[in-house]
Amino acid sequence: MNYPAYPTYKESGIAWLGAVPEHWEVKRGRFVMQVNPPAPRLRALKDVDEVSFIPMEAVNENGGFKTEQTKLKAECSSGYTEFQENDVVVAKITPCFENGKGSIATGLTNFVAYGTTELHVLRSRDCLDYRFLFYVTISDVFREIGKSEMYGAGGQKRVPPEFCKDFPIGVPPLSEQTAIADFLDRETGRIDTLIAKKRRLIGLLKEKRSALISRTVTRGLPADAAREFRLEPHTRYKDSGIEWLGDVPEGWILKAIKWETQVQRGASPRPIDDPVYFDDYGEYSWVRISDVTSAGMYLEQTEQRLSELGSSLSVKLQPGSLFLSIAGTVGKPCISRIKCCIHDGFVYFPKWKDESRYLFYIFASGEPYKGLGKMGTQLNLNTDTVGGIVIGIPTIEEQTAIANYLDRETAKIDKLIDKVEEAIERLQEYRTALITAAVTGKIDVRYAAERAVRYGLAAEEGEAYG
Repeated sequence: MNYPAYPTYKESGIAWLGAVPEHWEVKRGRFVMQVNPPAPRLRALKDVDEVSFIPMEAVNENGGFKTEQTKLKAECSSGYTEFQENDVVVAKITPCFENGKGSIATGLTNFVAYGTTELHVLRSRDCLDYRFLFYVTISDVFREIGKSEMYGAGGQKRVPPEFCKDFPIGVPPLSEQTAIADFLDRETGRIDTLIAKKRRLIGLLKEKRSALISRTVTRGLPADAAREFRLEPHTRYKDSGIEWLGDVPEGWILKAIKWETQVQRGASPRPIDDPVYFDDYGEYSWVRISDVTSAGMYLEQTEQRLSELGSSLSVKLQPGSLFLSIAGTVGKPCISRIKCCIHDGFVYFPKWKDESRYLFYIFASGEPYKGLGKMGTQLNLNTDTVGGIVIGIPTIEEQTAIANYLDRETAKIDKLIDKVEEAIERLQEYRTALITAAVTGKIDVRYAAERAVRYGLAAEEGEAYG
């Protein structure tokens, strides 16, 4: 972060804030902004006038929200938070607050909005630039201290309005606030552009990965890979008559999964939240949808374990077992490397005697689900639909070769994805650190734009941020 410090500083008297530029003032939030004020512009509207409607899912992390949804004013007469153009909104409930959900209210229909009651509304007074205020609210210190002052239990913890009113803000002169906000608008915009490019790259890499898997489990190994694994490359193909399979190698057998193995559903002890079914030292891990969603190809651990009673009322799987989610994140396959129990949101394949990784990759391609619904929560899978999926079955030797090939090639792509994700994480950390340093006076960015032009530092985002 190559920006100079201010020439002189003074102690703020606040431990976490430390020294601030000598000409800055330190003021509590209540003296520079209103917290949850009414929206006067709403009073001028008729009941039949449209206003923006902002549910929590429309609020982005670290700035911006979707304003496509509107309602008539009469539909929102009570039970919602009201705000107007250029207000700053901050999510107050966990985990939205910690994740940085908040925005400047811009682009509102008739310049006003109603929204979720889980927002605090901050309206800057004349001494405070609303953009500077917004950057204060997404700084590390604001979020970390706010997190420590939450009240409530579990998923209902909230930041109280008093936190916003009492939060100490370093306040430079208004013109300097504007200069800092201009600088942060520009620099965060550049960083966000870079992050968006890298996310598009991840999307392309994931598409490449999916295409590789789909091609290999339907057409077999590429010729050079087949020879590498001491197999004869396929040269003759036949029409499978199945949309997702298309033409398959002539020697492959076409069968519905149910003719190769039973497809059975997991089971849950009831009531599922009864502590008698759980034991931190139990022999069997308890698999939830969230465990599978966060896992890769293999399930190595879970958050919970079952007691002997709990596991006796579920379905026990041994290491090496393949299972598939049919609820929540639908269609996600996983191979267990641990003793585990699955509930009725999963199916498993007790009689599958061939290569488990081969069947895993068939499901991982997503292709068998064509015609069954959209991948994700809209898919309708059960033992019958999964059992009815027709697949191409090569010899066990070729299944193993395909699995080994895909293990290797997908690992290469995954490594690239990991590198890009690490780069995104570094950019996000830099973005947050830059904002925090600027709004707490640790760096002097008043003349950054002039320096950028003078020394050509604003040429290419890629050069500026590596």
